[in-house]
Amino acid sequence: MKYLITGGGTGGHIYPALAIAWEIKNRDKEANILYVGTEMGLESELVPKEGFDFKTIRVMGMPRKINLDSFKAIKELFLGLADAKKIINEFYPDIVIGTGGYVCGPVVYIASKNKIPTIIHEQNAFPGITNKILARYVDKVLITFEESKKYFKYPEKVILTGNPIRKSIIDIDKKQAYMDLGINPNIPFILSFGGSGGQKKLNDAMFHVIKKNISNENLQIIHVTGKRFYDGFMEKLKEEKLDIKHNIRILPYFYDIPKGLNIANLVITSAGAITLAEISAVGVPSILIPKGYTAENHQEYNAKAFQEKGAAYLILEKDLTGEILNETILRIVMDKNKLMDMGKKSKTLGKLDAVDRIVNIIDGLTK
Repeated sequence: MKYLITGGGTGGHIYPALAIAWEIKNRDKEANILYVGTEMGLESELVPKEGFDFKTIRVMGMPRKINLDSFKAIKELFLGLADAKKIINEFYPDIVIGTGGYVCGPVVYIASKNKIPTIIHEQNAFPGITNKILARYVDKVLITFEESKKYFKYPEKVILTGNPIRKSIIDIDKKQAYMDLGINPNIPFILSFGGSGGQKKLNDAMFHVIKKNISNENLQIIHVTGKRFYDGFMEKLKEEKLDIKHNIRILPYFYDIPKGLNIANLVITSAGAITLAEISAVGVPSILIPKGYTAENHQEYNAKAFQEKGAAYLILEKDLTGEILNETILRIVMDKNKLMDMGKKSKTLGKLDAVDRIVNIIDGLTK
């Protein structure tokens, strides 16, 4: 069986695609999988490392306002359609799976016009423009959030599956994780991170939180600044002569996120789709601070979906201050019943079998 998978631009599109690819491979060792992305996208780095065949097409995102780049984008789109047609004619897959990003547009569209079964997967509560356009042409639209269904014009195609997550997130020995991370299970532990690249507004607010709780023995904090913000954060601590105690750790990057998520009493983070899928998989309460500059402001929609279910507190970046964040943290962690209730509600949003559901649908379309 031949499978063509496409999705790119950000990890939020690529990692679900790779999770699907690996599940297909686990079920069918002889599966022939081709991944199509762009030469400049993050997928060109990540996909070959996973060992999958990789080809590129020429395409770029359409600017939100009409300008000179708009004409360049239109030209690239036609080139991308030609590239996609060539790849599909040569490989001729049994099914095409798109996980978002503008690279999906030409590939999924050409496949649908060739009567090849097609699926798209939407990770966010507010769908991206490419997926909203492609919904007209594909056989199935798979979604992560129930809230996103109303944005698609063909509801009969839409299936709630959840977002595929890393197996390592749920295969954690918690007792060992406490030991490995040096965390006392009897004292509230807060894990704070602003996505893989960090988040300046969160860093600024967490600086205040750390300053206020530097001698608070009833709180444990691991804050991940992101590599590009780490030196500045540490320099500011030095300037203010703040001596970090053993209960607080500042890291540029945290390789043990799966362990941290599984033992955290509260997570503070932005609202990327992958992070939320992992948070809900383990059932941890959260304070969500969506990044205000993401495409279609999708992180705010994601965070609102969690807030409305009682699984998280939402603080917009424009409203975020150190005082507000510190007050919110203390109010939550000091209320064990509230923490437990938020954790249960977070768990109800998790879809541990998302990748199984998705590949079952793929199998159903290829039989």
